[in-house]
Amino acid sequence: MITADNLVKTFTKNEKKNKKSEFNAVDGISLTVKEGEIVGILGPNGAGKTTLLRMMSKLMKPTSGMVGIRIGDEELTDEIEVKRHIGYLSNNTKLYGRLSTRELMQMLGTVYGISEEDTQKRIEEISEVLAMESFIDNRIEKLSTGQTQRASIARCLVHDPQVYIFDEPTLGLDIISSAAIIDFMKGERKKGKTVLYSTHYMEEAEYLCDRIVMIHQGRIISEGTPAELKVQTGQDSLRDVFAELIRGEGISDEQ
Repeated sequence: MITADNLVKTFTKNEKKNKKSEFNAVDGISLTVKEGEIVGILGPNGAGKTTLLRMMSKLMKPTSGMVGIRIGDEELTDEIEVKRHIGYLSNNTKLYGRLSTRELMQMLGTVYGISEEDTQKRIEEISEVLAMESFIDNRIEKLSTGQTQRASIARCLVHDPQVYIFDEPTLGLDIISSAAIIDFMKGERKKGKTVLYSTHYMEEAEYLCDRIVMIHQGRIISEGTPAELKVQTGQDSLRDVFAELIRGEGISDEQ
């Protein structure tokens, strides 16, 4: 289980005439993602999704608030140990282009202290699940966009994490690559893994996620199952749900 307790992240921005001002990219968000649950984070560009996920993965320190990680009955407090249990996918991850996906995973297996035998088993499992057999030994710099994204996801899986935090994993991908990633996430949920999943694609979120957290301007404006959100707003699609919630809150992009 992973929890956020009143997370705030404040940044400073430059304005005209050398003036500076502060703004909260994340403004008091609290949420819990349970074992065996996929929770989707939805919102427009600039809503604070990536900042929230970076804090929850312990890659960014909050201005205030706390993130908690619990594996079974154990509350993890050591940051190194926390990161061993998280698979984090950024939407702008850079990979070593001259390595193959197999070589990248072998290297990461060593970093995580996994035996060579277990690393090879994981590589074969991941290759099959993400349908990478045809390109796993090709240089990453030669891969297509969809293949590179699957290679990026593969690097998050070598250590078999209990918590997945994925930021826009299917952005710009073809249907086949997207389907492979979505099917993988559904399989991990069946294994009891915890998944926090950010996406722009409302239809994808509705199909995949157990609960949806909608955020705008750094704040949660509603959360619930897709069905609950539709009933709440009287809408038939998550896209219309989000538009209705913004209207109902009196929120505009200019505020």
